[in-house]
Amino acid sequence: MNPITVFLAFVFVLIGLALGRWVNLWLAPPFIVIAILLGLSVRVANAWEKFVVLRVGKLRGVRGPGFFMIIPIMDSVVAIIDERIQTTSFNAEQALTKDTVPVNVDAIIFWHVHDAQKAALAITNYRQAIDRVAQTSLREMIGSSMLAALLSDRRAADARLRDEIGEKTAKWGVTVGSVEIRDVAIPVALQDAMSRQAQAEREKQARVILGSAEAEIAAKFVEAAKVYENQPGALQLRAMNIIYETTKERGATILMPTSMVDSLNPSLALAIATQDLPGAATVPPKNAN
Repeated sequence: MNPITVFLAFVFVLIGLALGRWVNLWLAPPFIVIAILLGLSVRVANAWEKFVVLRVGKLRGVRGPGFFMIIPIMDSVVAIIDERIQTTSFNAEQALTKDTVPVNVDAIIFWHVHDAQKAALAITNYRQAIDRVAQTSLREMIGSSMLAALLSDRRAADARLRDEIGEKTAKWGVTVGSVEIRDVAIPVALQDAMSRQAQAEREKQARVILGSAEAEIAAKFVEAAKVYENQPGALQLRAMNIIYETTKERGATILMPTSMVDSLNPSLALAIATQDLPGAATVPPKNAN
């Protein structure tokens, strides 16, 4: 009984008692009877509620929202249907995928009642039925899916579940808005194997990239060797630059064999460098004795 009905019944009881005391005692019973009838007949449905009313066992109609009246004893409210969006969690434990891998899957379904009459009369308990249908559909989906597809493409699995569950619940007046898989748990041993496989794939990719880099570096070395072959002075300048790069750090001591120093021929390298500079004077070669 809603507060408004209680208030109206209480008002009529007070009026009856007041009239019975101050006017006539026989005026009180009618007002008390009216108060009782109001309490039994006046109903108020909220904006999200629908009341399914039967009259002598037959469907009278679906009432709400707002005020409505029923006939006491003859009419009865058999169900109050909430048409707001509802959520139901469901899971499948130790379900086998198509490639025979046991998984534990947790999911949640968003649904609402669009036909209160069907929800009240077509099925005994539509909430329990939704939970059972959701679990059954989830196990069927897992059994027809590969583990890799289940882990990598959850949106497709969500859409498939939504369509399958919605098709079964539509005849009960229930619409499925969406289904979301929250977690897919696999055995620990399989997790380790998948981790090793992923690590091996990454190592393989790294080796391929390293090999490609080595091939590019070798090609560049071949190209540089051709340049140095035609320009011996360039090779000597490059060698001197390497020595400079290795000795420019303070406190570093480099030991070089005499043969390497002789091969650099510093005088010739200096002459080539000065000849390449603009405005530099030409250094005549010394006569051999």
